[in-house]
Amino acid sequence: MQLIDTHVHINFKAFKDDLESVRSRWQEAGVVGLVHSCVEPEEFDGIQAIAKRFEEVSFAVGLHPLDAHKWTDATADKIFELASSDSKVVAIGETGLDFYKAENTEQQMRAFKSQLAIAQKLNKPVIIHCRDAAAPMAEMLREFWQKFGSVRGVMHCWGGNWEETQWFLDLGFYISFSGTVTFKKAMQIHESAAQVNSDRLLIETDCPFLAPTPHRGKRNEPAYVRHVAEAVAKIRGVTLETLSQQTTQNAQELFKL
Repeated sequence: MQLIDTHVHINFKAFKDDLESVRSRWQEAGVVGLVHSCVEPEEFDGIQAIAKRFEEVSFAVGLHPLDAHKWTDATADKIFELASSDSKVVAIGETGLDFYKAENTEQQMRAFKSQLAIAQKLNKPVIIHCRDAAAPMAEMLREFWQKFGSVRGVMHCWGGNWEETQWFLDLGFYISFSGTVTFKKAMQIHESAAQVNSDRLLIETDCPFLAPTPHRGKRNEPAYVRHVAEAVAKIRGVTLETLSQQTTQNAQELFKL
């Protein structure tokens, strides 16, 4: 059985002292690929070093919406330069909208639109963070599609309801589920996980955050993506082998791994 964790942050301090052990555990769990997401350009060198160190790690470059106040033309240039020069860069992001923790909507939208344009120009998918912003996000994407054409991508760590999920499926996006899908009371997430088309389904940890049951409250790590896979397989009524095969194939297709 092979799994791909499509969203990690193993450059964070939480992994500073034991990254080799963390890698051993993800290998034992059957994780054969990881897509390392990015919060801001200051991370570029560190993430790139990790991708060089571990052959199974690919990465994205971008600016998180909660850092949108840092966006400049120079930021765009840095993202474009690295994404176009390093073959291990497989996506732009994470980018998007977060109206839960910040109200600088115009700054977030500007940074997001710019990163969509970069992704389209380089023919790379976008990794989208969307919190309390599903309706404006869908509207922005539809407008971009109409003016400039479509962009591939994934709604990462998805927590929206089924109606919102369908908006992004209709736009051609993949939907990725994290450890939250293992939480008993996350019924809205369970509903979406049950109904997403099998060819648009991805799994992730978003580590070190959101550790799945039975590790809830502790540091998350890539090996735990197996718990996510088990939960989604149970919700969908399929075997773990079937779920892992489909999500691995989907990740390979989206990110061209």
